[in-house]
Amino acid sequence: MEDSAPHPAASSEEEKPGAPPDTQHAADALAAAQLKIAELEEQFLRAKADTENTRRRAQEDLEKAYKFAIERFAEELLPVIDSLEAAAADTSGELGKLREGVALTLRQLNAAFDRARVCVIHPAGEKFDPHRHQAISTVPADQAPNTVVSVLQKGYLIENRVLRPALVTVCQPESAGPPAHHDE
Repeated sequence: MEDSAPHPAASSEEEKPGAPPDTQHAADALAAAQLKIAELEEQFLRAKADTENTRRRAQEDLEKAYKFAIERFAEELLPVIDSLEAAAADTSGELGKLREGVALTLRQLNAAFDRARVCVIHPAGEKFDPHRHQAISTVPADQAPNTVVSVLQKGYLIENRVLRPALVTVCQPESAGPPAHHDE
């Protein structure tokens, strides 16, 4: 059986033809939505400004880090410069005193390098490493092939990154004989 009588709640909510819509309710809802939009827009603009300020501060910090990264190392080198200037100004002519001053200056420089984590590459007797060594020549020697025979110039690392490769001579591989002469 179907109930053909209209539900009492439904009939009270139905608008009569020609009756004005509930404009006050719609206006209140619109005002609330606009207020919420304004609030969210303000929050968005604040978050955007905070993000931009953080990005700008990070960029400034990065620029300062690049600009002044060498400052500590330069401060470590100042005593070395002072010692070299004192040695250059020395007019006593005493060779022993000059050598002692140079040795002291070298110790100061090595200490500054240690504090800056600059390490020496001195690979005599080690296996040749093309990432850390630059071979100037190969020579016959009584060592294993591709072993560093002598170091012509020390290399340097900073934090395992090569500043300058060591210049070395390397033991010839067994298959390499004397260079062949070609007549042209």
